[in-house]
Amino acid sequence: MRTLTTALAVTCLALPAAHADGVFGGTDRFDLARADIRQYVEAAAASEGIAAEDLYGLIARAEPKPKIIEAMQRPAEKVSPWWEYRKRFLTAQRVREGVAFWQQHRELLERIAKERGVAPEYIVAILGVETYYGRITGNYRVLDALATLAFDYPPRAPFFSKELTNFLLLSREEGVDPLTALGSYAGAMGAPQFMPSSYRRYAVDGDGDGRRDLFASWDDVAASVANYFREHDWQPGGPVLIEASMAEGRTLELDPRNLSLTDTLASAREKGLVFDSSLPGETMVILVPAETEHGPGVRIGFANFTTITRYNRSVRYAMAVHDLAQTIAAEVFEKGE
Repeated sequence: MRTLTTALAVTCLALPAAHADGVFGGTDRFDLARADIRQYVEAAAASEGIAAEDLYGLIARAEPKPKIIEAMQRPAEKVSPWWEYRKRFLTAQRVREGVAFWQQHRELLERIAKERGVAPEYIVAILGVETYYGRITGNYRVLDALATLAFDYPPRAPFFSKELTNFLLLSREEGVDPLTALGSYAGAMGAPQFMPSSYRRYAVDGDGDGRRDLFASWDDVAASVANYFREHDWQPGGPVLIEASMAEGRTLELDPRNLSLTDTLASAREKGLVFDSSLPGETMVILVPAETEHGPGVRIGFANFTTITRYNRSVRYAMAVHDLAQTIAAEVFEKGE
C-alpha cells in the first residue's frame, strides 16, 4: 500500500495531518435540547438505524465554528475572466509538482487507467487543483464543520444534515474517527476532497486492504477519483475540449452557468464557430466562454468535459483541470518518462 506521507516525501511536499490531535478545542457546545437538533436525531435514528444516544453523544462533542458561517455568508468575489482564473492554477510550481507526482506514481496511475479508463493526467490534475497533490486538505474537524452548517446555517441545513449523517455512517463503515478527522470548512475530506456522501458512494478500495482510505492511501485516492469520473459517464479515450474561434463579423453570447451539452458540432459551425474536428456533426457539445486578455473567447467541450463539471459545477474549474492535465502530460512525455 502506498501511503500519502511516504509518497509525498519524495516530491518534497509535507502532508498536513489528516486527523486532529485533540477532539475538542473550545468551550462552546451545541444545545442538545434544541428542537431542530432533536428532530434531526430522531429522523436520522429512524432512517439509518443509528442509536439516538450515539448521535447525541457525537453532536455533544462537536464545536460550533462561527468562522465557517462567515465563510459561507461572505459575498462572492467578482468572477474572474477565464484568462485570470487560469493563471491561478496553471503555475510553474503546480505543473512541476504534478509531473513529480506522476513520475512517483506511474505504475499506480497506469494500472488505474487500464482498469477504469481514465487517463493519468486527469487524475493528477484533479488532485493538483483540489489539494495541491494532497498537501492542502483542510484543518477543520469534519464533525465541527458539518454540525455547524447543519444546525447554524439555515440556507443549506437540509444538505449538510444529510452530509452529517453520511459522515457518521462513514465513520462506522471505514473506521474514520469522527472526533479527529480533518477536512475543509464545508466538510470535504482527503486528497480528492470528497464530501461524506460522495466518499460513501464513489470511493473504492484501490489497494485491497479492505478499507477505502482517502486520507492515507494513494491507491484508494487515485482509484476513487477515476471511479467518480466513470460513475459520471466519463468516456474512455473520448475527447474533452478543443479550441475554437469566431468567424469574422460574428458574435455569440454564452452563459457560463450552462453545464449541459446543448449544442452539436454542426450547430456550433452554424453559429459561426471555426474549429478543427473530424467527429460527426451530430456530436453533442457544450460551448464554453473562455475570455482572453484581448476579449471574448470560446472553446468546445464534449461529454467528458461535462463529467469534470460534476466534480465542481463550474466550466472554469473544468477548463483549469483540463489545461493542467494537458500541460503536465506534455511535460511528462517530453521528458520521455
